[in-house]
Amino acid sequence: MAVITISRQFGAGGKTIGKLVSQKLGYAFIDDEIINKVAEMAKVSDDWVYSIEQEAGGKLMNFISKLVSKGFIERILDEEKGYIDEDIYIETLKHVLQKFAEQDNCVLLGRGGQYFLKDFENAIHIDMIAELKDRIKFMEDNYKLSYAQAKNSVNVHGKRRQNLYMKIGKQDYDNPNLYTLVLNMSKLGMNEAVEIVSTLANSKDNA
Repeated sequence: MAVITISRQFGAGGKTIGKLVSQKLGYAFIDDEIINKVAEMAKVSDDWVYSIEQEAGGKLMNFISKLVSKGFIERILDEEKGYIDEDIYIETLKHVLQKFAEQDNCVLLGRGGQYFLKDFENAIHIDMIAELKDRIKFMEDNYKLSYAQAKNSVNVHGKRRQNLYMKIGKQDYDNPNLYTLVLNMSKLGMNEAVEIVSTLANSKDNA
């Protein structure tokens, strides 16, 4: 029984491989469910959590956090209403990922799983990288984007990834020592990558 975390440079195909591996192994693929669970625990909307993820570490969130004090929030909210900011998001996210991991047989996409589950015995940590031109091409081919749209998407999401990890307090997210396996998708086909990850997970199951 294994838990697979997937970290990736945007456009390297993380969501695609996560879905394919989960289908091949009969694992649960967990992506938006993380947002749902964080929102449930914080008693806020999914959209609020999504906005935190999109803007984490950015200038807007820093500006808001300076304007609104925790004391003010505590005064205007009662026990039935929720609140979330970047700090609460990170703490809740850690708890949610660990709870999902305890269920085993799942693929967790992004959100710092390689850090929050680094000591989890059954975890397999995957990092997916690729050359910029290949990541742009992947977005063009798989999401029907123009070259300009694909390039902008890769750049914007790459910055958001960097900001989120900075908020977690980590900047070494592409350090290969954090991972069980690093997949260079400029040199591997998707089917090859799925086979490699699935074989690794099966070896974990049979250990």
